[in-house]
Amino acid sequence: MKIQTKITWLFTAVTASIILLLSGFVYFFASRKSFEDFYKRLEIRAIVTAKAKLEANSDSNSAYHEIRREHLEKLPSEKEYFFKINKQTGQVDSAAILPVPVSFFKHVIQNGEAVYRRKDLFYLGFLYKQPQGSSVVVISAINDYSREYLGNLKNVLLITFFFSMVVVLTVGIMFSRQILKPVRLITERVKEISSTNLHLRLYSGKGKDEIEELSQTFNNMLDRLETSFESQNNFVSNASHELSTPLTAIIGEAELTLNRPRTQEQYVRSTQIILNEAERLRNITTTLLNLAQTGFNGKKQDWEPLRADELVWSVKKSVDNINPQNQVFFDTSHLPEEVKKLSMLGNMQLLILALSNIVLNACKYSNNQTVTIGVAATDERILIVIRDKGIGIPEPEIPYVFDPFFRASNVQHLKGYGIGLPLSRNIIRMHGGDIVVNSREGEGTIIHISLPIKD
Repeated sequence: MKIQTKITWLFTAVTASIILLLSGFVYFFASRKSFEDFYKRLEIRAIVTAKAKLEANSDSNSAYHEIRREHLEKLPSEKEYFFKINKQTGQVDSAAILPVPVSFFKHVIQNGEAVYRRKDLFYLGFLYKQPQGSSVVVISAINDYSREYLGNLKNVLLITFFFSMVVVLTVGIMFSRQILKPVRLITERVKEISSTNLHLRLYSGKGKDEIEELSQTFNNMLDRLETSFESQNNFVSNASHELSTPLTAIIGEAELTLNRPRTQEQYVRSTQIILNEAERLRNITTTLLNLAQTGFNGKKQDWEPLRADELVWSVKKSVDNINPQNQVFFDTSHLPEEVKKLSMLGNMQLLILALSNIVLNACKYSNNQTVTIGVAATDERILIVIRDKGIGIPEPEIPYVFDPFFRASNVQHLKGYGIGLPLSRNIIRMHGGDIVVNSREGEGTIIHISLPIKD
């Protein structure tokens, strides 16, 4: 069932319930008022009847008879009953002739008046006191007026209810269509967007409602998708170029070697070229594989408790093995005193790989000048800062340093593939961390890494 249909039926059901509830209240209070009015009419007849039949003064009797005949219309099935109260027992004699409970007469004697209803037949009892003895006057009649009035009221309420349901259903359809109109427009617009026209965006106004927020969220997502597609295209193009270069060299050297007989030295030289290019190709494919693997969900990795200071010492050891001439120093001046502020969860080998890439870059682009690694901590994050005094990065190119295969314009004379920093960033993000690069060309680079402290 569509949301529009659900909204329509829900709106109709809620409105119908409210109308039914209000109609029920109207019918209940109308019937109650009608019954009270009929009992009042019975009371007047009981008083007049008692005065006309039981009053000792004959002139008064005639006057009450005249009043009743002229002004009191006889009610349907109207009957009159007179019961003497026994002075000895204080009870009514012959009360059994009426189909009313015994409590009816007790209530009349105690309170002077009582009412009773049996289906459409209404009874009213009235205590008439005289010096020679008290009597109970009972008037009964069928309430045709209330029955007709309530029947008409019920018909009016039912007709009004069904008519209002048609109106409510129509209004509900129009209301739901109007409410969901922006959603339909979003759906139609999204259907027009594909991988070939990711530049298209949803229409958004200046409102601050949920629909506007949804449109803006979609547009933000499309911005990220467009950027990802462009990055992917660039990645594939650059990867193809980087892979084809050593392959072209290998194939060319092999064809040249097999073209005609060579001397021993020429064979060794050609084989060495092929070996070097094959090593280069292996390094590129290995780095690309690592870069791809770091795109997996971090939950698939083996997490273990780690200490930031031990991680830095492991990175220093790894760098020493690769570049023995390095000048890397561990600055411990800002180490936190609390051990728990050095604890985190992560994969030791991946983090060593990430930090080693950064430190080796610092050594390479500073010509093995001093590189410092500092560790500090806040209440929630571990901070690792890597500083070098190398050639730096041109300011306009800093936003692109994490793009795969990107290399700054001032490092083209140095060997590299432009994959190390993207790989490091992926690993750090896997661990819930952030990495920020600050650099000035000719002065050096500072890289800030933050990782969450273990809970």
